[in-house]
Amino acid sequence: MSNLQQRVISAIVMAAVTLTLTWLGGLPFRLFCAAIAALIFYEWTRMSRSAGGAAIGFLPETLMLVLVGAMIAGLPALWLLLLVAALTAVGAVAARLRGAAQWEASGLAYASLSGFSLAYLRDDNHSGLIAILFLFAVVWATDIAAYFVGRAVGGPKLAPSISPGKTQSGALGGAVGGVVAGLLLAIVAGAGNLMQLGLIALALSIVSQIGDLYESWVKRRHGCKDSSNLIPGHGGVMDRVDGLVAAAFALYVIGWITASADHPAMGLFPN
Repeated sequence: MSNLQQRVISAIVMAAVTLTLTWLGGLPFRLFCAAIAALIFYEWTRMSRSAGGAAIGFLPETLMLVLVGAMIAGLPALWLLLLVAALTAVGAVAARLRGAAQWEASGLAYASLSGFSLAYLRDDNHSGLIAILFLFAVVWATDIAAYFVGRAVGGPKLAPSISPGKTQSGALGGAVGGVVAGLLLAIVAGAGNLMQLGLIALALSIVSQIGDLYESWVKRRHGCKDSSNLIPGHGGVMDRVDGLVAAAFALYVIGWITASADHPAMGLFPN
């Protein structure tokens, strides 16, 4: 089987599983998000740790298990964020006392916020479902449009020292594709605030591309081509969700700022 065939089959399976669990919401989706967070943390530590192992033992894994358990249990958003901050601080202090680098604490925060943003943006209501589908539409369309526009047009590189394959034309095409896809989803969902959502889609497209570049920088910093080989033809989980989790956190923050109700998604897609 060729690499392209592997990529296509893996992409179809991942999309089907993701959309099914997104539709179900509740505990199944929180379990899915917790698994994403745990796998991101696994890949992060796999890249950042030296061959000799972690300088602070299994403390980071223990802290990650606590955070994953709290996420699955549905701890209120504010309390979970405070828990993330507290346990990240514990990891950072432990690393400092042992004279180790801060990659463990950084990975703990990155993985936890990634799972948190997706799980708590979706929650278990209709607004959350539409918000997540809007997020998927923007990010996936950005990736696809950036790839094809970049290959077709070419031109100056976007960030050659970080990701040599990305072009400025691809970034622009991705942004346009993300906005169009986001607006189409919003129209189908019956949203009325299209101007606001168009601007949000543009912001999410830009943030997702920055998240992609950030993950590329982390991999380059540690001399890795892929974060792992967990997904046939695609590399690791971080390779697939780097832009998505960055955009999810951004959308959660935007929703929290604009929300007139308790749930961030209701500020974006009122029932």
